[in-house]
Amino acid sequence: MMNSRMLFYFQRFSMSGSRHSIAVAAEVTISNWAAPGSTPSDVADVVLPNTAKINSTGLEKLVDDLLLRCWSDWRWFTHRVPLSSSTMLPGVGVFGTGSTARVLVPLLKAEGFEVHALWGRSEEEACCLAKELGIPFHTSRSDDVLLHQDVDLVCIYIPPSMTRQIAVKALGIGKNVVCEKAATAVDSFKMVTAARYYPQLLSIMGNTLRFLPAFVAMRQLLVEGYVGELQVCDVRVYGPSLLDQSYGWTCEELMGGGGLHTVGSAIIDLLSYLSGTRAHRVHGLLRTFVQQNGLIRGIRRVTSDDFCFFQMLMGGTGSSSVCCTVTLNFNMPGSFVHEVMVVGSTGRLIARGTELYGQRNGSKSEELLVGDNGWVGPEVKEMPLPLLQGLSSMVKALRQSFQAKEERRCWARGPVATAPTFEDGLYVQTVVEAVKRSSSSGEWECVEIMSHEPDPNQNLCEALKRNKN
Repeated sequence: MMNSRMLFYFQRFSMSGSRHSIAVAAEVTISNWAAPGSTPSDVADVVLPNTAKINSTGLEKLVDDLLLRCWSDWRWFTHRVPLSSSTMLPGVGVFGTGSTARVLVPLLKAEGFEVHALWGRSEEEACCLAKELGIPFHTSRSDDVLLHQDVDLVCIYIPPSMTRQIAVKALGIGKNVVCEKAATAVDSFKMVTAARYYPQLLSIMGNTLRFLPAFVAMRQLLVEGYVGELQVCDVRVYGPSLLDQSYGWTCEELMGGGGLHTVGSAIIDLLSYLSGTRAHRVHGLLRTFVQQNGLIRGIRRVTSDDFCFFQMLMGGTGSSSVCCTVTLNFNMPGSFVHEVMVVGSTGRLIARGTELYGQRNGSKSEELLVGDNGWVGPEVKEMPLPLLQGLSSMVKALRQSFQAKEERRCWARGPVATAPTFEDGLYVQTVVEAVKRSSSSGEWECVEIMSHEPDPNQNLCEALKRNKN
C-alpha cells in the first residue's frame, strides 16, 4: 500500500488542480516506489489504485513531464543501484557570488561534494567566479540551477530579499536546501510553510555559529551545569563597516541590511541554542551613524543600522528569566571582536573568537577549555574567523549527514541535529522585527511568532469596512 503521507499529498494537490504541485507529489512518490528498470506506466499501476483523482494517462504524463523538467535523466529511475562512498554525496548548486560563496565552494569540494552549478546576479559575475572556482556551469537564471539534473542540494547565500523565492521554489521541486536568513518575518513564514510540506527534504538555516566547536562545547557545559543556573548572557561584537563598496542592499534596512539583521540575527539564534529557551520580551536601540561616505553620497543615504544595542528576556517570567544584552558596533576599524559570555549561579563561560574559557566561583583565574587549533583553510578578509570555522564545521556535518544514507538525496538527522531549522529562522526574524519596533517606540515589545500568513490587503479591507459602516 502507498505511504499515507504520499497519499495525502496526491489527494491534496489533485484537488487543488495545480499541475506543478501534482508533479512534485509524483516525484516524492516515485522516489519511494520506482524499481530498477521501471517505467512511468509501471509506477502508475502501483499508485493508481490509491489516487482516484488522477487517471493512469494523466499520471503517466505528469511523471514524464517531471522527468523532462526536473532531472532530464531517465537513468536515475531506471538504473537505481547502490552508490559507492564517493558518489553518496549530492551534487551542489550555489546561489551567490559574495565572500561566503567564495569560501563555501572550496570547503564543499574539500569534503567530497561536487559543485555543479553557480548562480550570479549577472552573467559576467557568475562567469568570473565560476572560472575562478572551477565550477562547470554558471548562469544568471535561477531556474537553470534549480532544474540542473546533477544538483540535489542548493546552498543559498544571496541578498535576504531574494532568499524566500529561491528557497521555496527549491523545496517545491525536491531539492535539499541550506540558506541564509530572509528579509522579513512574512518571508520566513512562507519558507516554514514550504518546509512543512516537504519534511523529507533537508531545510536548514546557515547560521554557522552553532557548529563552531567553542559554542558546541559551551552548550554541552551549560547542560552539564558548569555555571549552575543560567542568569545572564552578554554579547559584544565590534568590527569595521558592513557596507559594500557601492550602494546596494547592505545600505537598505528594508532589504535586510544593517548590523541587527546581518549579525544580530545569528546572535539571537545562538543565544536560543545555548540557553535552550526563546525570548518573550525585547528592548532595543538602533542607530545609523554613517549615512553617507566617499562612495555613497548625493541623493542616496544609508538607512541600515551600524550600531545596535538590545536586551532580551528569555525563558520563564519574572526573576526566572535569563537576561541577555547584545551590543553590535560596526564603526570600529581594526581587528574584529566577538565575545559571548554566559554567567550562572556557580560560574561563567566566555567565548572569545574561537576559544572558550571558563571560571567557577572561588577560582582565581580562567581556564582554557577549547583552544584555537589554527585555521588552515582559505582566509577571507570580509569573513571573521568564528564564522569561517563555523562554516567549515557545518560543511563537515552535511557530509556526515548525506554519507549516512545510500541515496544521494537522502540525509540523516543526527549530524545536523543542532542546525537551525526554518522554524528557528522565523523566530529569529520575529525577534529582529520586535527590536526594530522597540527602537521606534522606546518601549519593551513582546515577541509573538505568527501562526498564519497575514492578509496582504488587510489595510484595504479595513478601510472598506469603515466606509461601509
